Amino acid sequence: MSETRRPFQPGEIQLKRAPKEALSASGDGDTGFFELPVVEAPIGVSTRGKRPDWLRVKLPYGEKYKHIVDLVDKHQLHTVCQSARCPNMGECWTAGTATFMILGNVCTRSCGFCAVLTGRPDPGLDYDEPRRVAEAVEKMGIKHAVITSVNRDERKDGGAPIFAETIRLIHELGATVEVLTPDFRGDREACQMVYDARPDLFNHNMETVPRLYRRVRPQAIYQRSLDVLQWAKEDGLRTKSGIMVGLGETKEEVLALMDDFVEIGLDVMTIGQYLQPTKMHLPVEEFIHPDVFRWYKEVGEAKGIEHVESGPLVRSSYHAEQHV
Repeated sequence: MSETRRPFQPGEIQLKRAPKEALSASGDGDTGFFELPVVEAPIGVSTRGKRPDWLRVKLPYGEKYKHIVDLVDKHQLHTVCQSARCPNMGECWTAGTATFMILGNVCTRSCGFCAVLTGRPDPGLDYDEPRRVAEAVEKMGIKHAVITSVNRDERKDGGAPIFAETIRLIHELGATVEVLTPDFRGDREACQMVYDARPDLFNHNMETVPRLYRRVRPQAIYQRSLDVLQWAKEDGLRTKSGIMVGLGETKEEVLALMDDFVEIGLDVMTIGQYLQPTKMHLPVEEFIHPDVFRWYKEVGEAKGIEHVESGPLVRSSYHAEQHV
């Protein structure tokens, strides 16, 4: 018979302490809230924290930038620029450009690169949202507004009516508008609602090459995204799309994607370095050298894309006012 042991008493056993993990801002960028780390197997080993010198940026400055910051704080306005902690925020705001996210802050998709919250959004649409966005554009003195959104796949219209009304109200202010839309699950009627509002630039990001879609954009379809862009072009709109590099794609795959863009008549392409937002997101496979970005620009424009904005810190809205 085995010996019966009495329970350990307090102080008789030393427990190991788990290393403390610093809290980080939640995916929607609100520094007033924090997410507890999720305990699960990591997606992969990241090179995060080993960024090369060319990914360092200067802090934004200037009187115009300070003025806009004061307006945003005073009126409690929300911009993607701040939420995403975009490295180009100071430059864009000084140039009179800002990006706003509509349709809430909960996305119905779970892309491997994006820190926006995933789940089921509140039902219905906020039909007062376009007015508030237009008011923010007016107060900030924005000349060119970029409007983006989460995916609202629970709705057949994907939130397209809010896009359309936001475009209309911003145009009434005399400002230009670029929309960066979801694919609306390829619903032609929803897409047409946005096309008919006549944004000055229609943008839908492909994000990566076809081979990586299952890992990077599991609920998206490469050809469907191409179709959304092609329909916009056929409707007479100026079109734009972007990708991230450093996710494991090859140069040959990027060039093949450029060929697809040329075939549908895309006007503007953006190429930027992928940076892992949290440890639970896809790891950075490679930091692409600035020389390669310059080469991508030269090749893309030589292939027939009117303008290729390519660089480590390029994001969808970078130099957006120049693409209209």
